[in-house]
Amino acid sequence: MPRIFPVIMAGGAGTRFWPLSRLRRPKQLLDLVEPGTSMLDATVRRVLSICDPRDVLIVTSRDIAGEVRREVSKLPEGAILAEPVGRNTAPCVGWAAVHVARRDPEGVMVVLPADHTIGDEPAFHAVVELAVRACLDGSLGTIGVTPTRPETGFGYIEVGGEVSPGVHRAVRFVEKPDLQRARQYLDGGKHVWNSGMFVFTAAAILREIERLMPALHAGLREIDAAIGSGDEVAAVERVYDAITGESIDYGIMEKTDQIVVCPGRFGWNDVGSWAAAYEMRKREADASRNVTATDLVAVDAAGCLAWASPRKLVALVGVADLVVVDTEDALLVCPRSRAQDVKKVVDRLKELKRDELL
Repeated sequence: MPRIFPVIMAGGAGTRFWPLSRLRRPKQLLDLVEPGTSMLDATVRRVLSICDPRDVLIVTSRDIAGEVRREVSKLPEGAILAEPVGRNTAPCVGWAAVHVARRDPEGVMVVLPADHTIGDEPAFHAVVELAVRACLDGSLGTIGVTPTRPETGFGYIEVGGEVSPGVHRAVRFVEKPDLQRARQYLDGGKHVWNSGMFVFTAAAILREIERLMPALHAGLREIDAAIGSGDEVAAVERVYDAITGESIDYGIMEKTDQIVVCPGRFGWNDVGSWAAAYEMRKREADASRNVTATDLVAVDAAGCLAWASPRKLVALVGVADLVVVDTEDALLVCPRSRAQDVKKVVDRLKELKRDELL
């Protein structure tokens, strides 16, 4: 096997998990799924069985770099790349690729969001190994998740012919569908969920960035030169100030013809909202399907998620399918079915300039 460099993207804000998730402590630093273990820590632990700890890179924001360092204290100092400002995932991946290329141009990057969960890690590692081998010819690989339901909250990838066992050509990326189309995708068997996990050599992704995002590539060359001169932080500031934010999906993956996809089933969830957190922790539910991370008294209440910090008693009476999240300075109550809309609360707080609650 080639040398593997996990690149963990840990800079997101996690606004759908407000009020627990805040700018200074976003969801990837919270123990939303596994009590006592942050989602970032779980992601790092998951990749250490396929790589040397010295080859793990975490790209995060400068604002939370200190918190991230405390979460992954067992990794070397050079593991963290702190972006001065968020510019979406293409610059994030490109900056990491520059570092990987300096260590091993043919090193294989396994790009992973920090806030996903994997239920079957052996199955996940098998798909990653397949994708690693598939991209050694310069292809860009993506890991697709075989759908289990007509999900409207995920993007999809249309899967083409098999190029080797378990590896397919990607026909096209598809935006989040409506329910009818999602059902068609599920029944047709030709689409997988776009997990946002990518596999490619550093040389291959830098080649495609040069071809498809030349302005970003010019900035990455400036950063690369600065690494050698010891001026990387200042160079990153200049480049990030000048470039436009773009996702790696839109900037590269949806435009190149070099994509292969490796579908798999490994208990994946992107934990995108409080409703998803409820689903992930249903194994802890009481007889009335209530899930709690606090002291709960439920009277004629069912299907609720209750979360309080600091730990305090939450009492629910005569309600169903609610999300109740209580922190020291904010309280959220919403139907589980509206959990995706919690982001709108954060947007509203920004409009009101209530920065102390963000």
